[in-house]
Amino acid sequence: MHSKTNEQELEAAIEKALTGSCLEDLKSNGNTVQEANTLYRSGNGYYMGEASDFNPKYAIDETRFWHFLETTQKEELEKLQRSADWKLKILERYNRIVKKYGILRLLRKGLEVEDAHFTLLYQLPMASSSQTVKDNFEKNEFSVTRQVRYNLENTREEIDMVIFVNGLSIASLELKNQWTGQNAKSHGIKQYKYNRDIRQPLLNFGRCIVHMAVDTDEVYMCTKLAGSKSFFLPFNKGHNNGKGNPPNPFGHKSSYLWEEVFTRESLANILQHFVRFDGKAKDALSKRTLFFPRYHQMDVVRKILAHASSKGVGHTYLIQHSAGSGKSNSITWAAYQLIETYPENDGLPGAKGTDNPLFDSVIVVTDRRLLDKQLRENIKEFSEVKNIVAPAFSSKDLKDSLEKGKKIIITTIQKFPFIVDGIADLSDKRFAVVIDEAHSSQSGTAAGKMNQAMGMEQNDEDEEDVQDKILKAMQARKMKGNASYLAFTATPKNATLERFGTKQEDGSFKPFHLYSMKQAIEEGFILDVLANYTTYKSYYEIEKSIEENPLFDTKKAQKKLRAFVERDKRTIATKAEIMLDHFVSKVYNTKKLKGKAKGMVVTQNIVSAIRYYLAMKRILSDKGNPFKIAIAFSGKKTVDGVEYTEAEMNGFAEKDTGDKFDSDEYRILVVANKYLTGFDQPKLCTMYIDKKLQGVLAVQALSRLNRSANNLAKKTEDLFILDFFNQVEDIKASFDPFYTSTSLSSATDINVLHELKGTLDDVGVYEWSEVESFVEKYFEGVDAQQLSPIIDIAANRFNQELELEDDEKADFKIKAKQFVKIYGQMASIMPYEVLDWEKLFWFLKFLIPKLIVKTKEDELIDDLLESVDLSTYGLERTKLNHSIGLDDSETELAPQNPNPRGAHGAEEEKDPLDEIIKVFNERWFHGWDATPEDQRVKFLSLSKHIKAHPDYQTKVADNKDTQNRDIAFKKILDDVMREQRKKELDLYKLYAKDDSFYQAFFDTMKRMIDNPNLSNK
Repeated sequence: MHSKTNEQELEAAIEKALTGSCLEDLKSNGNTVQEANTLYRSGNGYYMGEASDFNPKYAIDETRFWHFLETTQKEELEKLQRSADWKLKILERYNRIVKKYGILRLLRKGLEVEDAHFTLLYQLPMASSSQTVKDNFEKNEFSVTRQVRYNLENTREEIDMVIFVNGLSIASLELKNQWTGQNAKSHGIKQYKYNRDIRQPLLNFGRCIVHMAVDTDEVYMCTKLAGSKSFFLPFNKGHNNGKGNPPNPFGHKSSYLWEEVFTRESLANILQHFVRFDGKAKDALSKRTLFFPRYHQMDVVRKILAHASSKGVGHTYLIQHSAGSGKSNSITWAAYQLIETYPENDGLPGAKGTDNPLFDSVIVVTDRRLLDKQLRENIKEFSEVKNIVAPAFSSKDLKDSLEKGKKIIITTIQKFPFIVDGIADLSDKRFAVVIDEAHSSQSGTAAGKMNQAMGMEQNDEDEEDVQDKILKAMQARKMKGNASYLAFTATPKNATLERFGTKQEDGSFKPFHLYSMKQAIEEGFILDVLANYTTYKSYYEIEKSIEENPLFDTKKAQKKLRAFVERDKRTIATKAEIMLDHFVSKVYNTKKLKGKAKGMVVTQNIVSAIRYYLAMKRILSDKGNPFKIAIAFSGKKTVDGVEYTEAEMNGFAEKDTGDKFDSDEYRILVVANKYLTGFDQPKLCTMYIDKKLQGVLAVQALSRLNRSANNLAKKTEDLFILDFFNQVEDIKASFDPFYTSTSLSSATDINVLHELKGTLDDVGVYEWSEVESFVEKYFEGVDAQQLSPIIDIAANRFNQELELEDDEKADFKIKAKQFVKIYGQMASIMPYEVLDWEKLFWFLKFLIPKLIVKTKEDELIDDLLESVDLSTYGLERTKLNHSIGLDDSETELAPQNPNPRGAHGAEEEKDPLDEIIKVFNERWFHGWDATPEDQRVKFLSLSKHIKAHPDYQTKVADNKDTQNRDIAFKKILDDVMREQRKKELDLYKLYAKDDSFYQAFFDTMKRMIDNPNLSNK
């Protein structure tokens, strides 16, 4: 007999973990389910349900439902048992309420039928709860049933497993086993989407809280089944800061679901404190959204609460959660549950006895208006006392709110310093302060506004970001021990890590909890903004206008020379044209994102933003204004003698910019600093950058594009970044600390069959002792949970530990498949037996499905195997588009430089002007391999050929229509370049193939023709 590795094995493993037994064991022992239920409290304390007890009309387990009510609320039942149809009355009333409001309301508020009131879930007790509350919780009847026949019309259709509480369906599970070639992500989800009848009560929205596709490695969940439109989210722990789950030395990777999440205490906690509907109770159930926590959300909240309960008040927590992590919900759940956190013992810092909550109040610091609203609505759902949320903008507000019994107090980043003062003054009170750094304000800084009001010039380059403001407020005041601080951010700076991070034994600081950008991208919550990154190198020559060669500070001179060129109106006009040509042809005309795609132009400063906006308006006007553009900047700015404001340029109020940009008529937003952080616009898919971006700002700015939008079918390939200013290396360096991934390499050869084993052995994915142990156990027929760790450890070496290049992975997997395929075909006809081959065959058969290779599809490998010669093979990969691969190792930031810095530091490197210009041109001029003098001669020669063209005088020189003139000039230039291509082959190649070169060349030739002084020299 060998091990069972199918779905039935997984069902049995889950059932056994929850109930202490399984149907297979009962069968072999000759017992019944009723007899097994007398053993209740073994396993995780679940009853074993019988499929025949399920009533598909009401989606309840009738045996458990009636048993629970009869043993816990006999007196209430007796009020209804006067009439013969009392059971029907209860069921019909239950059915009506669940259809209207969903099961969550019934679990929290109970069911009222005539003069009877039934509690349908006894609450999980808190530390301070009475013995009665603790005893009542033990009376809840959690159960699990296999092969549930849920369909009233097709009575043979089954759902693999359903979890019930007191007979009410809480979770349905479709199980798949990786080892049979099926998985949750593809096959399990597909089953729910296409093979399950969502009209049946069990699968109706709101009646069963969550539907899960589960295999031995992963878990996916959905709260609203809608056929092909059902949206499943991963419910995985994450592994190596990415997707999936870590190997589990004691069983399947996904066993945390039944061993941790589905324990009675955990499930009750989720139902009471996590699951929530958005919207108002009066809204139709079908219009609402049901939120079930993702694993990392549940995990971070529980870890914060456990730490506070065991360590008391006065701690800091840095929660590094990427965009796409659902921070709003995590903050809401944490804030609400912190109010009800009790100390484990009297001696903890800040504790006022185990009968009193640890914190008097939770202060949420946020600039998100939506979060304020969300908190209020959620508290209504979770709490018996409704009006416990209040705003506070000063120390006095804080004091007043506490006196009025407000438990959650909301304030803004700007008012945070006053709140810190208030916390220090109220030293007898205990606070938990939750800081939401995710969304910085989209208006200018408070200090900036004050300067404008006083008529002082504001430097738009030096705006403080949110982390700086928070740190400043905390550093300026002596922090008291009567508050714990929880900072939520995707991109912590080194100072933030030091202030809020968890100190390690070696003196370093780490986040208390991490959900990385890498995991968010791999799980599909945000898109990879670095997948299509194009850099334009500016190329131009600066003529020396000073005869003598004065000495200049080289770095400063280079910087100023570049700034001079980049902000010139002619340079901006050229770049604006490149941007709009790309946007109109590649984004607008191709109707990306269902015709709703938008772009953002990021400029150096407000002056540049205004010049870009004006240049783009002119170009769009020439094109017939296919769409509108908007600009965003704070305050007033004078450019070329004219004073501008955002409102005047846009033609609407500054506060409306975000909403107007959301409408279909506006497609491009030009910005300097505003809207670079905290601006959520899922329709943004293209960004044009003409600004130095580095560090946290680079990540935050580029991340404006990463918001996923399933309703617009937004994919990574829809994203495009055109960068005129930064180098790929600089952007990579900015992103590396926050998210990472690996690069590609070439593959090797396969020779003959008996060499395959030697090559596979050498890679080190498995130890031979593991192969022998696996085969021995497999043929002894042990439980599959004993086999999982052996395979998972080897798979983890392949996927992570050995840090194999992608092509090395592809090579190993192809060789492994080759080995299994060839040995499988040859074993029966071989005249001799090689025992090691037989063992490796069985081991690889189970290992291969868990080897992750980054190829387009695993099918490509299968296709390759079908066509490849058994003795040799070759694999070539061509990389299109520029994808910035990031470093997959953990990044350590250096502490801030403690040395004071001034204007005069190191010895300045000085060079004569000639040398500075030469170096500058070498750095920024590339592609055309000709000296500046040669270039000048060629430009003059070509301009003469253009003027000699028969169409030049009528269609260009005498033509007043700008648009037609440009079209004619382009055709003439094309003709001239074709005639000259034999003489100027290198130049023609650049002209024909490099869009950026072509655009600048075209622009230069046009300027020479338009300026007779240049072309007649």
